[in-house]
Formats: sequence, structure tokens, C-alpha cells
Amino acid sequence: MSDPTHRREPPAGQLSGWRTGVREALPLLGGYIPVAISFGLVSLQAGFDTLETLAISTLIYAGASQFLFVGMAASGAPLWLAVAMTLLINLRHVVYAPNLAPWLPRSRWWPWLMHGLTDQIFALAHVRLPQLPERQRVGWFFGAALLAWLAWIGGTLLGAVAGERMTAAWPLLGEIMPFALPALFLVLVAPRFTSRRWSLALAVAILAALVCTLSGFTNGGIPLAAALGALCFFLIRLPPRDGRQP
Repeated sequence: MSDPTHRREPPAGQLSGWRTGVREALPLLGGYIPVAISFGLVSLQAGFDTLETLAISTLIYAGASQFLFVGMAASGAPLWLAVAMTLLINLRHVVYAPNLAPWLPRSRWWPWLMHGLTDQIFALAHVRLPQLPERQRVGWFFGAALLAWLAWIGGTLLGAVAGERMTAAWPLLGEIMPFALPALFLVLVAPRFTSRRWSLALAVAILAALVCTLSGFTNGGIPLAAALGALCFFLIRLPPRDGRQP
């Protein structure tokens, strides 16, 4: 029998699930905060006040959809059309849940935590959740999603309160901020190019998005490109190479 006095202790400094989630989501803030600042500034320029801008980031919390929403509202578009277009862009989230479902343990907290499911949190969770012990997954998702959400709200507040002064003091900042989110997506996507199957699916999605953008079909191109990439991934089977997964 093993001696209970010689139990194996966890490594020193081992983090709990939620602390691990917070730590691993920290690199996302480099993309979240600049884009949130941009949104805060754009929203005020569109005629929303600071509280309304914060409410949009807190409740809608949908990145590109928020820019579309305030832009359509500022141009006088009907409310139903602004809502419909926002939902259309967010249709990509429909494919997120089935991909994460196998790794989600039962918990009454998931319906509330799913408000924090963004593109970046999904990409991180899709890689990390299978690697974590089941007991840490809820905590990990809570920590990562909460940090990203609070950073987005904080960046929005900063943009609404001081965005104009910041861009006036540092004009280059206004040129750089729009590239923060695309750069973050590239960092999240790049590791998938080690697989030929993923590389083909991502190439199809990128090409479709590029064609839609050049054709002026920018907003609708987002769900279309995502759908084509997913369709390519599930329909095309490549033979394995060197005994590895295709």
C-alpha cells in the first residue's frame, strides 16, 4: 500500500483552471483593446453617447457587428435592417458550439458563459479545452472569456472618453488600430496550416473572403467565406502524408 504521507503533490505554482484561462487569454488583449478603442471613438462619432456605447459593447459584444450596427444607425437605416444584418454576420457562431460541445462538461453555467464566446476565444478554446482536465474546463473558459470581455468594455470606454485626444496626439495610432484585429486572427489561424486538410479549407475561406471584399460584398462575405471553408473541410478528404494526419 502507498504511504499517504508521500502523496504526489502538484507542481509548485500550478494554476487553477480560471487562472490558467486568464493567463492564456492575455495575448488576445493586443488585438482586443485597440479595436475596442476604435469602436468607442466611431460610436461617439456616429451619435451615440458614452453610456450607449458601453451598453453596445457589454450586451452585443460582437466586434465587426458593432461597427456595422452603429454605422447603419448613423446612416438612418431601419432598426430591423440593422438587427438583421448584425444577426447575419453573427451566423458564424452557429458552427462554434458543435465544435466545442465534445469538450464541454455538464454545467449550468454554460448558457451564461456563451455570451463570452468570440472568434478568438473559440479558436483558443478549440485547442486548449481538449488538453485540459475536465474539472478545469469550466473555470478555464470563465477566466479567458471574462478577461476578454472586460478588456473589450475597458477599451471601448477608453475610446469613447479619450479616443479623439489619443488619435490627435498620435496620428499613427489611428492608422494602426484597424489592423489589430486582422493581425490577431492571422496569429490564431497560422498554426492550422501545418495540416494539408486545414490548409486547403483555410485557403478556400481566405480566397472567398477576398473575392467578396473586392466585389463590395464585405459583410455578407464573412459568413459565406466561413461556410465555404467549413464545407471544404468536411467534404474533402486528403490522403495522409508520412503517416500523419492529412
